[in-house]
Amino acid sequence: MRLQALVGGSAEVIGPEASLLDAAEHMIKSSVGYLGVVARRELVGIFTEHDMVEAVAADADPEVATVSDWMSEAPDTMPSHVLVREAATWLLEAGYHHLPVMEDGELLGIVTVKDLLWALLDTSDGA
Repeated sequence: MRLQALVGGSAEVIGPEASLLDAAEHMIKSSVGYLGVVARRELVGIFTEHDMVEAVAADADPEVATVSDWMSEAPDTMPSHVLVREAATWLLEAGYHHLPVMEDGELLGIVTVKDLLWALLDTSDGA
């Protein structure tokens, strides 16, 4: 199975100048713990629940602080044709929890460790 099978529909994204409050509302509404940060149709970062916790712990004002203040810039990505097993191995070795999946320079979606584990379990022979 390839990553493209795990990303469907549109990716959850936000602009870098959005407030932390806007990001929190978007994540809650979308039931996700991460957002791709896109500027001029280019992925410039990723914003996660972990980033939000760091901002709250630092007493950032959620109405003033922006996503770009707290996001991880220029995240590593993988093309959609990569095998799930290869992506899972890479995520574990890199210590990441979220992986933006790209095709032709466009963000298709973001997969999580949990997504990859479920995909591996679904394709295993039960051994």
